[in-house]
Amino acid sequence: MVASSAKKGQLWVFGGEFASPSQSQFYHYRDLWVYSISDKQWKKITAPEGPSARSGHRMVLIKKQLLVFGGYHDNSMDYKYFNDVHSFDLETYKWRKIVPVGTPPAPRSGCCMVPLQDGRVLIYGGYSKEKVKKDVDKGHVYTDAFVLGLDKHDATNTKYQWQQVKLGSQHFSPRCSMPVVTAINGQSAYFYGGVFDIEKDEEDISGNFFNDFLQLDLDKMAWRQLELTGKKDLKSKRRRNKEDGSEEEVPDNGDSEPGAEQEQPIVVSDDGVFKVTMAPKVHCNVQSSGQNLAEKSTVFQPSPRMNCGLAIKQGILYLYGGMFEDGERELTFSDLYSIDVRKLDEWKTIIEDDSSKMEWLGSESESESEEEDDDSDSGSEVETD
Repeated sequence: MVASSAKKGQLWVFGGEFASPSQSQFYHYRDLWVYSISDKQWKKITAPEGPSARSGHRMVLIKKQLLVFGGYHDNSMDYKYFNDVHSFDLETYKWRKIVPVGTPPAPRSGCCMVPLQDGRVLIYGGYSKEKVKKDVDKGHVYTDAFVLGLDKHDATNTKYQWQQVKLGSQHFSPRCSMPVVTAINGQSAYFYGGVFDIEKDEEDISGNFFNDFLQLDLDKMAWRQLELTGKKDLKSKRRRNKEDGSEEEVPDNGDSEPGAEQEQPIVVSDDGVFKVTMAPKVHCNVQSSGQNLAEKSTVFQPSPRMNCGLAIKQGILYLYGGMFEDGERELTFSDLYSIDVRKLDEWKTIIEDDSSKMEWLGSESESESEEEDDDSDSGSEVETD
C-alpha cells in the first residue's frame, strides 16, 4: 500500500493474495485500487497493460508515478518469481513496463523497496525458492542491494538503469518480509522485524522471527541498529544550592518547580482521520545509578513479527500488527505502538497485544469450491511476502 497527498490524501493498492478460510486455496490479484481518505471510499482503477497477477511485490511513489517491482505467482502446479518493473502514471492513469539496462536483481518477493530523494529507488533483500528435485524446493534469502534510476546516457529521461550497491556499517542476520518507512526529510529509512526460514530437513521448515529496530542512512547507505535509551525518570533527585554555594541532592517529592517537565496525556490527532489518546505511564523510581545498564536491557520492544505496518508523521513512527508463527499456529497481531524517532527513548503502547488471550481452535482440512474472481489467478500455498 502506498500513500499519496494528492486530492486530500489517497491510498493505492495493487494486486495481492487472498486465502480461503480453510487455507486450501489462494488467489493472486492484478487489480489496482485507490482509497480516498477525505471521501472514505474505494475506487477500482481500470487500466490495461498492468503487471501480471502476483503477491509479495513492492510498490513506492516516485514523482507522481507508482513503481511496482518483483513478487511471485503460484498456480498450484508451478510457481514463478518476478524482477520486472512497472510504472503507473498518476496523472494519465496509464501503465508502462520499464525495461532497465544493466544487471537486475534476481527475481524475488518480500524485499525492501525505498524511494530516494533524487528520484531513484533502492531494492534490498528479499526471498525466492527453486526446485532442487521433484516435490522439493529450496528457499533463498537475499542480502544484496540495487538502485534503480534514470539512465545517465539517455537524453530523453525515459530509460532506467540498474546499479548494484553495497550497504555498509553494522551487519545483521539475513531476513525478509521486513517492512520499511522513509522519514519525511528523505534522509533515513526505518525497518522493523522480519523472518528467516530455517530448513531442518526437506519437509520441516520453521521461521525465526525478529524484533530488531533498524535505521538506514540513505545518504551514506549505512545501517544502524537502534538501541533505545529508555524514558528518563522524572522523579530523580534534584540539586539545590546550599548557603555556602555548594550543592546537595534531594529527593523530588512530586512538587515540581515552575517550568519543570511533567508527563501529560498525549493526544494524537491526524486531520480528523483518527484520534488516539494515550495516558501517561507510571514509572518506578531509580534506586541507584548502577541500575542503568539493567534498565537499558529491559526497555520494552514490540514482539518479533513480519510484515507489520509502519507509518511516520511529524517525527512519530507508528507500528501496527504483523504476523508471527508459533509451531503450527499463525498469529495475526492487531496491536499498535508509537515511538519518537528524534528521541528514540521508548515505545508507547496505544493498543495492547491481546494474542495471549486468544484460544487456538484447530480445524480439519475441508474441501471447498470457490469461483475465481475475474482479476485473480489461483495458487496453492502461502509464501513469504
